[in-house]
Amino acid sequence: MRLLSRGAHPLLGRAVRGWVRLRRLFRGKYMRAVLAALATLIALTALRTYEPRIVTETKERAFDAYQRLAPRPPGNDLPVRIVDIDDASLAAFGQWPWPRTRLAALTKRLGELGAGVIAYDIIFSEPDRTTPERLIADIAAADLPDRDRAVALLKSLPDHDTSFAEAMQQTPTVLGFAASLRPNETRPTVKTGLAFVGVAPANVLPPFRGAVSNLPQLDAAAAGVGAINLSASDRGGVVRRLPMLLSDGARVYPSLAVEALRVAQGQKGVIIRGTGASGDDDVGDAALVDMRIGQFKLPLTQDGEAWLYFNRDRPDRYVSAKDVLDPAQTEQMRDRLEGTIVLIGTSASGLGDARATPIGQVMPGVAIQAQMIEQIVSQEFLERPDWANGFEIVMTLLLGSLVAALVLIAGARFSLVACALVFVGAIGGSWIAFSHFRLLIDPVYPSLATLLTYIAVERVLHTASDREKKFVRQAFGQYLAPDLLAQLERTPDGLRLGGEQRELSVMFMDVRGFTPISEALSATELVDFINTLLSPLSDAIQDELGTIDKYIGDSIMAFWNAPVDVPDHAARACRAALKMRSIVEQLNDSDAFGFAARGFADPVVRIGIGLNTGTACVGNMGSSRRFNYSAMGDVVNVAARIESASKEFGTDLLVSEEVARAAPKLALLEAGEIKLKGKSQPARLYALAGDEAFASSETFAELQRLHRGLLDALAAGDGVRAHAILAMCRTLAPPALAGLYNHFARRVATLADAPRPVLDHTGG
Repeated sequence: MRLLSRGAHPLLGRAVRGWVRLRRLFRGKYMRAVLAALATLIALTALRTYEPRIVTETKERAFDAYQRLAPRPPGNDLPVRIVDIDDASLAAFGQWPWPRTRLAALTKRLGELGAGVIAYDIIFSEPDRTTPERLIADIAAADLPDRDRAVALLKSLPDHDTSFAEAMQQTPTVLGFAASLRPNETRPTVKTGLAFVGVAPANVLPPFRGAVSNLPQLDAAAAGVGAINLSASDRGGVVRRLPMLLSDGARVYPSLAVEALRVAQGQKGVIIRGTGASGDDDVGDAALVDMRIGQFKLPLTQDGEAWLYFNRDRPDRYVSAKDVLDPAQTEQMRDRLEGTIVLIGTSASGLGDARATPIGQVMPGVAIQAQMIEQIVSQEFLERPDWANGFEIVMTLLLGSLVAALVLIAGARFSLVACALVFVGAIGGSWIAFSHFRLLIDPVYPSLATLLTYIAVERVLHTASDREKKFVRQAFGQYLAPDLLAQLERTPDGLRLGGEQRELSVMFMDVRGFTPISEALSATELVDFINTLLSPLSDAIQDELGTIDKYIGDSIMAFWNAPVDVPDHAARACRAALKMRSIVEQLNDSDAFGFAARGFADPVVRIGIGLNTGTACVGNMGSSRRFNYSAMGDVVNVAARIESASKEFGTDLLVSEEVARAAPKLALLEAGEIKLKGKSQPARLYALAGDEAFASSETFAELQRLHRGLLDALAAGDGVRAHAILAMCRTLAPPALAGLYNHFARRVATLADAPRPVLDHTGG
């Protein structure tokens, strides 16, 4: 039992220590950041899996951009032509629709010129209005002198639709139809034999419920009938896909492009392959894979569509119907049309067959059918592989996790660079997949998901760092309290609660960019940095008889003329600020913080100081058991706001007008005015340029004169003069004032007649 007892205590101790560490881990900022990353990634993955419309449109716009950058090569004289019923043809033969006799003549003419197959991107769903039979009824009802003779003459003329049908029988012709979701009993004639391996296409294709088809007489005469529908999946009016197969739930119908290719090759049917075929895994989701049209193979999306890979719409693809019917151009037309697949459609303005495309060109609908046939013949396809969705979801998780880990390990700044590299890598990989393998892989969603994950983790860490900064401020304040009490022991009356009104000069000092520094350092390194910086700065304040009120993390509040009288307190506060500037420069030059040795992108530590003079209440503040010697009042608030305003004015040492009046022997230059909360009049501020020795130099006298001229030119709105004086001021000003004159350069730039300013990036 003793052995068991002795052994149990260490085990219990280790268990307790492990539990404590676990609780600390779950309470720590890093665990909160991990949980934020997980929640963000889960939400983004769920959104990608559901894929709402905005996700789809963003992805497809990226694919459109790829096509604009690298459209399909034009190919070497692909055998596809468009006979265009253009504006010139309408001007020559009259408005649309033309009589079917003219279309019969066009069909015969194309046959004579050697066209391999003719495909009409037009539906002939109604009888020709100009056919003789229709005119006979109208003439018979009219009271005309030669009515009987006219009727007899019309009866001797052939029916226009019959003439068109006879012309189609002489030359292989394909007609179009349009599937519709509006229910009706109309169905087109099926001319194509269908063979399939794997899943039955009718079980996969979304069924249509009605159709707009051609006259039965015309369908019967055609060698093929195909759909001219565009994809219902395309958004925003941009044509990106074409249905290659359609179904009414019972029968399967090919597209116009498929039929034109089938008839051109003299094939009786097509072969369709779906999931479950030999060599293809049946993963449970029925889908189509590809189809074969004679010697050509075409990849399909799961619902029987094909992605369009556009090239620029070229004039040589088109032949005007007017020129085809012109006997004088027979030989020229034969050279253009012999042995080709001829599509007949219209580009004439007002007929409403213009379609937007991914490459930014608007094309007639017949050109889209021609582009599909061209890419099948050239075997240049775009594919969205069936594994693409899963791959993009996995990449979203992997890239988001990688950047989240980098934020936790390396900090926000380095991880932002890594996030940018992820963007570049994702877009670059997607572009390589497109340009080399013609694969459509989305780079946008994984990249945006990575950025959102970075933001979520960085915000959690930033919030936690702010809390730690507050903790550091509290810790430094408690650490300094005994020293302050020791100082007050020399004046026992001061130990009582309460205070007195005194004129003070108040200083606020703050480290610029402290948050990125705190994120880049461990807790121990952060304390070392604060001690290395604040210790010599505190010595400078105390050397000039200043009282350090408190340390607020990376900031110092100090005042002069309390608890001991300091007659020249404003001048001493200014000299302390100049010493602090010099100390920070020396620390940076010697790399005392080790930032340059660690490879920080910006190893320079910068401070900002604001000084104000005025009446404040100073004394012991707190309770009877715990109190601090401190100052309160408007003068303190204004000093803090001046320090904050030093960022806007581009200078590290900024003082109020009261300080400037109380320390006239120092080198001071007017910086401008700011509006302070609760004040009716703006406060005039001055930049502290140097000590008494510099103030008495000829260089400063000339600089002061020029600076006054610069302010006068700005007040007068004289941009040319202000620009010239600004350049002279820069040559005389010490480096510490470069930021101030950058501030004035931006003011000069707002004047209408001012030349373009040149900013000095060596300071400010």
